[in-house]
Amino acid sequence: MSTGAAPAQLTASGSTRAREVALDAVRAASALSAAVRHELVAAHSTTKVDRSPVTVADLASQALISLCLRAAFPDDPIVGEEDGALLRADPDGPIARQVRSHLMRTGVTGGDSLIADALDRCAHPGGPGGRFWTLDPVDGTKGFLRGGQYAVALALIEDGDVVLGVLGCPNLSLDPGDPLAPSGCMFLAERGGGAWMYPLAGGPATALGVTPPPSVADARMAESVEPGHSALDQGDRVARILGLTQAPLQMDSQAKYATVARGEAHVYLRLPTSDTYRERIWDHAAGWLLVREAGGVVTDARGERFDFRRGRRLEGNAGVLATSGGALHERVLEAIVQAQAA
Repeated sequence: MSTGAAPAQLTASGSTRAREVALDAVRAASALSAAVRHELVAAHSTTKVDRSPVTVADLASQALISLCLRAAFPDDPIVGEEDGALLRADPDGPIARQVRSHLMRTGVTGGDSLIADALDRCAHPGGPGGRFWTLDPVDGTKGFLRGGQYAVALALIEDGDVVLGVLGCPNLSLDPGDPLAPSGCMFLAERGGGAWMYPLAGGPATALGVTPPPSVADARMAESVEPGHSALDQGDRVARILGLTQAPLQMDSQAKYATVARGEAHVYLRLPTSDTYRERIWDHAAGWLLVREAGGVVTDARGERFDFRRGRRLEGNAGVLATSGGALHERVLEAIVQAQAA
């Protein structure tokens, strides 16, 4: 990795404006999420129909980024995870009050309708044409709740191609090799513009590049913490087939992509838990571009390129494999086939 200023030339996203707006929005939402986590109490979380937790941070972060994007790019739609239904159903409840309180600290002074409308603005269906953003306001909500890794993830998609990705990772160490290093990272990737890491608190950018392991056996794998997010038993089987000697790096969220992009891990494997499950685009768009711009390779678990043109989910893909590239990627794909046949 090398330190310096991020490139200032025009990029595939059309201008530096998209980059600067995205960085500012994600930085603000990351700070908001960290503040919510600091004040978290049981009354500030609830449960979705699918039993995954949704927090004040999810709603406030998404509303904040939606408002930032509307101010800069009023015609750009957003594919987002949350909506305003909860706030509209219980505007005087504890979650709604906390969302309003945290947004007010960022300068958002509009009422409930403004906030709910900002959330509902993120209902775009995605698809093959046009320009839209995709947003996960707190990717890795369970990691957020337990004090582990989570990310604010924002990406810009144009005609089916991811051209800009930004991740805010408040709990990720700036230097994994230094136990005393501060936490708080931001990651930026632009198509054709490379991959970069910034201190969340501000400071110079560091250019990122994947680091191939000395041998396949020396590769370190990043994987999900939650068994419901990936078929971890099959992942263990893959690791045994490859003869991996290092313990896996377990963490929630797209922070796993960041670990591959900066050479901390060499493989990120996420195997589908069922034949019918399909990943959501906001869970992968920013991280996908980050690894690719850092020189790595990302496919699904079958070796197919991600197709972001199919709507809100990666309907044509199954699972995730991100690696530092080269022969390692093909070897892991072979091991997946062996593991699934066992």
